[in-house]
Amino acid sequence: MNDKELRRRDLLGDCIAKGLLVAAAPMASTRLFALWQQAEAQAAKPTPADVLGPFYKKGAPDVSVLRKPGDPGFPLRVVGKVMNTRGEKLPGARIDVWQADHAGLYDVRGYRYRAQLALGGASEYTLETILPGHYADRPAQHIHYLISAPGHKTLITQAYFATDPFFEGNPGRNYAKNNIVGNRELVRPVKLFEQGAPHAEITFDIILEKA
Repeated sequence: MNDKELRRRDLLGDCIAKGLLVAAAPMASTRLFALWQQAEAQAAKPTPADVLGPFYKKGAPDVSVLRKPGDPGFPLRVVGKVMNTRGEKLPGARIDVWQADHAGLYDVRGYRYRAQLALGGASEYTLETILPGHYADRPAQHIHYLISAPGHKTLITQAYFATDPFFEGNPGRNYAKNNIVGNRELVRPVKLFEQGAPHAEITFDIILEKA
């Protein structure tokens, strides 16, 4: 047990002793402590952070469709939710996203493949875009995220794609290759839809930590 866990155990023990944490029905303090720890362990972990990168730009439009008819590149849909560690939606959340085009180039003059989504009272979001291209400095395909919500820590992270040739068919083994991806959880499975207009899809849920 590390120092942080010991301090947490001492704090909970103090709360039980002072009557600040009590059970609705008679229960031994050891049982009450165990139940509290179990509930905390089941809380979702915050989404891992990643680097901001040099291409962030303020003022992106609030649009969910980033690709235009005729744009080169394979169509991609990104779906997800913004939640807290208890799985509850976060009213007022904002998501900034930006990515390279199919050739691995960022639009630094305008706002192609950039958006800032204001979710309001919703927690779900959808993006219609393309699979980003590769470029030499960061050879893994990725989409940048900056997410904020009232009362929670702002998160900077990135979504990656398990089908990317960079991972050589084995993201679990190769995600950390060249120190490009900091956490395996950020590499998302890709679904391919063939009916209608063929497109790929990933799910990228965001879990924010309280401030």
